[in-house]
Amino acid sequence: MTVLALDIGGTKFAVARVDADGTFLDRAEHPIGQSPTATLRGLVADFAGPGLTGVGIGSAGPIDTAAGAVSPINIPRWRDFPLVSTVRRFVPGVPVSLAGDAQCMALGEWWRGGHTCSSLLGIVVSTGVGGGLIIDGRPWTGRTGNAGHIGHVIVDRDGEPCVCGARGCLETIAGGPSMVRWALAKGWTSPGTGRPDARALAAAARGNAPIPLAAFRRAADALATAILNAAAVLDVHDIVIGGGVAAAGGLLLDPLRDAIAARAGMSYLRDLHLSVTTLDRDAGLYGAAALALIESGEPLRRAS
Repeated sequence: MTVLALDIGGTKFAVARVDADGTFLDRAEHPIGQSPTATLRGLVADFAGPGLTGVGIGSAGPIDTAAGAVSPINIPRWRDFPLVSTVRRFVPGVPVSLAGDAQCMALGEWWRGGHTCSSLLGIVVSTGVGGGLIIDGRPWTGRTGNAGHIGHVIVDRDGEPCVCGARGCLETIAGGPSMVRWALAKGWTSPGTGRPDARALAAAARGNAPIPLAAFRRAADALATAILNAAAVLDVHDIVIGGGVAAAGGLLLDPLRDAIAARAGMSYLRDLHLSVTTLDRDAGLYGAAALALIESGEPLRRAS
């Protein structure tokens, strides 16, 4: 059994053919380009072939799984874009499944990441903050497909306006650009000649610059609030974090673990297991492949 996995990001599309054991038969990625739909058509045409039993798609959101539509913030041409029906036209007769990119990250980690848990909250900390849920071995996507989108949990009701229209969302504090804006407003000056970004902020924090260190502690504190709120409601034990900002490692994870430990109240919140992605940039592709396998009725054989 072979499925096609698609990862629709804000700047690139990735694709892989994957077998039922989770082995990548081939893989590619491509910048979105001037015509996202044409880029997508070309990738699917290159990878689809005889014997394909399903297509799974993980897409940046917001998404609407009932309508099979997506409106990725960084792809202005795609607003309420009928992604599922479009891909079906490229692969006639093949089932197509859709979930959010962070949901696919969580599913990919649960399936192939070597975790032993039955339930998992996956969080992507990058330009934005996304999330996805696995509950009792199944992706839990909710009414519209956006369940687990922890980036828009409100952690500061008097905080900054968010691109979503609310105020004080986690993303306004823990997203990479938000961290950089806060540090610059506090007087940090990037030593580089280019535009300051999260990588430059992390490099400065590793050099013990006080404002960048404070930016990571502030982001960790906001993340701890959102994680504890989610864990209190859902009773998940395993939290897996990925994304570009999370790649800063201990700069973010050490204060995050400290904040969770200091503020956890109920006993079932005191032993949360926090880890980083084991699949890195391929987690979303693994999750998209798992979506297609689930749709086909194929049992997922988890990595040990």
